[in-house]
Amino acid sequence: MKRELKDIFYVVKYIAGILAAAYVVFVAVTFIFQKDFIYFPKRELIITPEKTGLPYEDVFFETTGGIKLNGWFVAGVPGEKTVLFCHGNADNISYFLDEVKQFNGMGFGVFIFDYRGYGRSGGKPCEAGTYLDAEAAWNWLTCRKRLLPADIIVVGRSLGGAVASHLAAEHKPGFLSVESAFTSIEDMSRIKYPFLPVKYLLKYHYRTVEHIRNVRCPVLVVHSREDKEVPFSQGLRIFQAANNPKEFLEIKGGHRDGFSASPEIYRKGLISFIRTN
Repeated sequence: MKRELKDIFYVVKYIAGILAAAYVVFVAVTFIFQKDFIYFPKRELIITPEKTGLPYEDVFFETTGGIKLNGWFVAGVPGEKTVLFCHGNADNISYFLDEVKQFNGMGFGVFIFDYRGYGRSGGKPCEAGTYLDAEAAWNWLTCRKRLLPADIIVVGRSLGGAVASHLAAEHKPGFLSVESAFTSIEDMSRIKYPFLPVKYLLKYHYRTVEHIRNVRCPVLVVHSREDKEVPFSQGLRIFQAANNPKEFLEIKGGHRDGFSASPEIYRKGLISFIRTN
């Protein structure tokens, strides 16, 4: 009996050792390749604004570090404001033409750009780099197009919400709209990987909540309760952290399709926010 118990103990110990080693390997792989869990860029452009009936400028511009970026500028109604659009962590600008058309249909000009490593932009994506990329896009609008900061609406969706918030904290645009955004990579990682010590592993942070506390322009936070990717509660936390004047707009639909699933709610909400602030 004692021998059998001893054998069982060694088997359990052996299995526990294998599981522990596997866990350590998994943690190490996650740490090394965490960039691949955050960025999902696509290089090939699938369509251009011209093919959707939108006249546009195909723009190349550089960051302070000399990285060449690509973007599209679509003019709006004379005298209207211009949207500087910071997209999410996947695809490239050619996947967001519905958004461009939606903004342009409201009369706004639109400047959408690709972060480094996306589409025809050079370099490789990283957190500090995406902040520099948004800064370069801002400089292109204010220097090349000579737009006043007050005439720029900075819009960021998903990961772009953190990028847009960082940009708006550094400058003072006319408005900031943070849409379907998470509070931080750490908060999202705790939800998706509760078994990992994410606090000690992360090299990327994208702390939207921290950035937005330093924003001094009117802030619109947009989120859907039906968002299965980023919890609605995180949108509420971002809103709570923002300074006044601020508004919260609840839309319907999922993480990516909410703005097309409830276009009138979004259009009326955004235009009302711009007109009353």
